[in-house]
Amino acid sequence: MIHFVGAGSGAPDLITLRGKKYLEEADVIIYAGSLVNPQLLDYAKEDCKIYNSAKMTLEEVLEVMFEAEKEGLTTVRLHTGDPCLYGAIREQMDVLEEKNISFDSCPGVSSFCGAASALNLEYTLPDVSQSVVITRMAGRTPVPEKESIESFAAHHATMVIFLSTGMLEELSERLIAGGYTADTPAAIVYKATWEDEKTCVCTVGTLAETARKNQITKTALMIIGDVVEHSHYQRSELYNPEFTTEFRKGTIR
Repeated sequence: MIHFVGAGSGAPDLITLRGKKYLEEADVIIYAGSLVNPQLLDYAKEDCKIYNSAKMTLEEVLEVMFEAEKEGLTTVRLHTGDPCLYGAIREQMDVLEEKNISFDSCPGVSSFCGAASALNLEYTLPDVSQSVVITRMAGRTPVPEKESIESFAAHHATMVIFLSTGMLEELSERLIAGGYTADTPAAIVYKATWEDEKTCVCTVGTLAETARKNQITKTALMIIGDVVEHSHYQRSELYNPEFTTEFRKGTIR
């Protein structure tokens, strides 16, 4: 059996109980060493075989899985955050399905959730934004043209931008071209929930300058939108005394 497990956003105690159990029971762990906190490997049993996939190709990762299956061993494929976001898991699962090898997926706390917690932020403030766009800039991995930064920026929804720390000047230009103003609130969160986490509140126009001043060059998320400032929003109707729900009758003004 192969378990794809979300390692969480960084802090070793933010892995799910199920994910921790899988790590403790695993005979083989293949972890994304460039991003997964190595402290999570402390949950592994003594005789567990551990592989760092940062130094491996897809074919080499699959070969380790195949060998473990032949020996009747349990494998954990440990991905950063939640594996459904930029985890490159589908290409692994497709091959496992072809080989009739059983697998499942255990969700994790995504770094975009960790980034919100680092800032005590709510992404969906009433009357400010009720949608979150998770995207990235095009790099060596392309982004479909219909998913351009400009097209998403036009909505003025909350944006969380992964894998783009090295392109912040261009990111600012494209956000502004899409409709955000240069003084739109923004934030950079470096290594959310890790011990060396760093948060920087800035604006769309000062993203690159802020990153330079704080020596942030990678492993960070950018958050764009008025929710960063959270200075104006409507109170939630759900907890309004005058609002009737299935569980509580509202009072009449």
